[in-house]
Amino acid sequence: MSTDTCASLLTRLIGFPTENPGGDELALCAWLGGELRGRGADEVEVVEVPRAVGRGAYVHARFGRPRLLLNAHVDTVPAQAGWRGDPFTAVDDGARITGLGAADTKGAIAAALCALERARPDGIALLFSGDEEKGGSCVRAFLASPRAAGIERALVCEPTSRAAGTRHRGVRCYQLDLGGPGGHSSAADTMVNPLALLARAAAAIDDLGRRHRGQGPADMPGLQLNIARLDGGVAFNVVPDRAQLILSVRPPPGFAVAALDAEVDAVAHALDPAIVVTRPIQHAPFATRDDQPFRALLGGHVGGFVPLQFWTEAAVLAEAGIDAVVVGPGDISQAHAAGETVTHADLAWATDLFAHVFETWR
Repeated sequence: MSTDTCASLLTRLIGFPTENPGGDELALCAWLGGELRGRGADEVEVVEVPRAVGRGAYVHARFGRPRLLLNAHVDTVPAQAGWRGDPFTAVDDGARITGLGAADTKGAIAAALCALERARPDGIALLFSGDEEKGGSCVRAFLASPRAAGIERALVCEPTSRAAGTRHRGVRCYQLDLGGPGGHSSAADTMVNPLALLARAAAAIDDLGRRHRGQGPADMPGLQLNIARLDGGVAFNVVPDRAQLILSVRPPPGFAVAALDAEVDAVAHALDPAIVVTRPIQHAPFATRDDQPFRALLGGHVGGFVPLQFWTEAAVLAEAGIDAVVVGPGDISQAHAAGETVTHADLAWATDLFAHVFETWR
């Protein structure tokens, strides 16, 4: 199977706008369902996840009685403003393919489809799922269904520079909200200013993150604390009546997140007890339970077994009792970037890797 075929598949995949939020994951999953049927799957199901559960869709293909799952996500982040052309029109310069989702993770989906042309799996399921970039509702819906029965291990596709990830950080989002009376700025000295208080909270929490730098595992130090957004106010002469602060941390495996939660709460409430702290995203860190079966399966086909600095849905699978590693074509530096690319060489490598897995797993 030539990389030209994989490149054509990836070009088609990029053409489906699956930005999260707002994209049409169901349309891409339906198209992928036809591709999987045409490649000999014993059973293919396209599932739209109800809004009551989350959002999006997934397609599941079964070959035999699966014990191994190959998972990649169909959704992408919204296109950055820096794109020079249409992010949904792939550009192939002969060495690399540029388009939204090329590395994260439509390149892996194209390679998996190409690998199915070379080898028919037995005992493997493929899951191409949506809503990875926002909430993970699709993979959780799959795990809650009978379709996940019997799955013991998983390969979760993310751009890993041809390595296999056996540990990675979690990610937690904190949201701080504060209200006040608001009013004319001529009375600002006598009024609570929610924006000013949350600005102080942002600085104090940033200092907290700085204190943690250098702490933790040698290959995963610090918390990667990010002050992401501070909102509030309408005009220079109006005291805001509300403000909101959004920040995130990425704790390594084994980190005491409950203690961190308490620190963030203490910083906020020392400034004003009325500050409401919530944690809308709480994704756990991940570590492979037993990497020996994966080493035997992937062997010399990967460049090593390494820690990763970003979060993946391998953590969700692990919570459900499915051991996993993270592996796929592309470089994480390309993910979420304007001008996102994946190389032809990486597509060829991933196709060879997946074909090897399909041929040898029993």
